[in-house]
Formats: sequence, C-alpha cells, structure tokens
Amino acid sequence: MNVGDAMNIGARGDAGTRELPEVADTEAFGAALATLLRAGDLVILDGPLGAGKTALTRGLAAGLGVGGRVSSPTFIIARAHPPGGPEQPGLIHVDAYRLGGLDDLDALDLDTDLDESVVVVEWGEGVAERLVDEYLLVRLRRDDLSEVRQVSWEWVRND
Repeated sequence: MNVGDAMNIGARGDAGTRELPEVADTEAFGAALATLLRAGDLVILDGPLGAGKTALTRGLAAGLGVGGRVSSPTFIIARAHPPGGPEQPGLIHVDAYRLGGLDDLDALDLDTDLDESVVVVEWGEGVAERLVDEYLLVRLRRDDLSEVRQVSWEWVRND
C-alpha cells in the first residue's frame, strides 16, 4: 500500500476533503499528495495565515524526496529544492503573497521550472493558474480554537 492509499486521497484527478487534527497529519497528507505529482505539475495552496500551507509543502517535499529544509519563502519569494535522485522532480516553493501581479510572477520564470519540477505556490490563486492547463488546488482552513485543519483538494482544468 502506498502512502496515498493509506491517507485515502484517491487517484490523480480525484477531489476530496478531510480533517487534519495535527500538524503531523498535514505533513502526512502532503506526502500522500506527492505520490500523485510529477514534474510539470502546479499546486496552488490557498488558506489564511497559519492554515498549514508550509507544513503541507514540507510533506510534499518529503514525499517527493527533494533536498533541503522547507520553510516559508515569504521574504525570498521562491525557493528551489533539488531532486532527491535521478528521474525524480525537484520542488519550487513560491510565496505569491507579496507579488504585485502577473508581471512579478512572469519575472520568476516559473514556466521554465515546470519542466523539471513540481511548483507549489502559496497564495497563488488568481495569479498562477495560467502557467498550466491543469493544476491541483488545495484549500486549507484552521479552526480558530484548535490545531485542527480542514483540507479540500481538486484538480482544475483551465478552459
């Protein structure tokens, strides 16, 4: 059984929702999602501050086997993590919160990185979708009184 099966996230193209009681569950969910991803995929993470976007990205990185410590790229905008081995994708982790719009996103040249990496964009909804024909949208919400998070995910096709 692979991690994706254990987390019951379904197959590539499926959508779903689930509750993530602890940060470790958010990271495990990210690792499970990674089993569905390949170089050229775009993942857009949506959620308020503290919802778990970076924790989910840590899980994605672990599941992809990429190198380097994963932390929020808030002040550097984009952080590249090299592939963990041959035939594995790298990970480009972007924080679009401070980007001024499409021109700033274009300046990052992410469409070039998509050839060899999975690109994860925090705060990317409404900005990054145009980079690909299909992307994975992950929405995270956190209960104000606990660490419990709600996550929903869906593959979205640009028309």
